[in-house]
Amino acid sequence: MTVRGERCGVLVVVLPSDLATPEATEELADVAETLGHALRVADLYRRTRRASALSVPAEMQWGLLPGRGCADAEFDLHAHWEPSYTSGGHVLDWCVTEEELTLVVADSTGTGTPSALVGNLALNAIRNARRAGLDLVGQASLTDQALYGQHRGERSLSALLLSFARATGEVRVVDAGSPTVWRDRAATTERIGLERQLPLGMFEDTVYAAQRLRVLPGDRLVFVACDRGEPPPGGDTALDRPVRRAIERTRGTACADAPRAVVRALREEAPGELPDDVLVLCLDWHGRRSAG
Repeated sequence: MTVRGERCGVLVVVLPSDLATPEATEELADVAETLGHALRVADLYRRTRRASALSVPAEMQWGLLPGRGCADAEFDLHAHWEPSYTSGGHVLDWCVTEEELTLVVADSTGTGTPSALVGNLALNAIRNARRAGLDLVGQASLTDQALYGQHRGERSLSALLLSFARATGEVRVVDAGSPTVWRDRAATTERIGLERQLPLGMFEDTVYAAQRLRVLPGDRLVFVACDRGEPPPGGDTALDRPVRRAIERTRGTACADAPRAVVRALREEAPGELPDDVLVLCLDWHGRRSAG
C-alpha cells in the first residue's frame, strides 16, 4: 500500500488460481491505494481533532485508550473524561466479540507521567490476559500481579471489570476499587451495590471474585470514576446524591451526549466538590431481538 510513493503497509489477498487474473491484480492494486489513503486520512484526523497541545501524560493516555464511543445492535456506549488535554491517569477500555462486550473503567490516579505509566501497565496487562483467554478474575489477578511486581504496593489502581453476554444481558463484574456504577431503569435511578475488593496492585497475590447481575432492554448504566484523593467528608457516598440527580437530569439525553451532560450537571449539583479529574461512561442496553 502506497500513498504518493510512500509505503505504508502490505495488503495480502489469497485468491483461487482461476481468479488470480491480471485484471484482479489491477483491481487489488487500486484497493490497496485507496486503503493507504484512508490510513493517511485517519492519521490526519487524529492530529487535527486536537484543539490544543497535549501534555506528555495525556499523549500517552490518548494513544492507549480506545475511541470515545462504540455501538452495536445490543448496546450503545460513550465516554467523556476531563481534563482531556492534561490528564494521564484515566483508564478505559472495551472489547466486542460475537458473544461478549467487555468493559474496564478505572479511577484516575493523578495527572502526571507516573500515573500514566501505571495506567499503561494496567491496561496492557488486562488486554494481555484477555487475549490469552483468561476470564475477568484472571484478568484482574494478572493485572494485580503486574502492578505489584513493578511498584510493590506503592501505586495501585481502582477499577471495575465487566463482561456482558450479548445474547442474554447477564453480567459478570469484578469490583476492584472505587468507580461506581448507576442504573437508570423505568424512571428510577439507583447505585448498584457491589462487593468492593482491593484495588489492583495494592497487595501481593490478592484473590478476586466475580459477582453477577443482569441488564434489561431499556436500561442505562452510568459509570463514574474520579480521583478523589482522601475520602471526602461524609465518606464514600458523599457524592451519591449529586450523581443521582445529575443522571436524572440527563435522562432524556442521547447516549452519545449523556457522559458530557452528566459531568456538566454534576459540577452544577456539587460545585467545588467534584475533583478536577473525572471519567463518565454511559451504556444504553438494547438487548438482542429474538429471530422472527
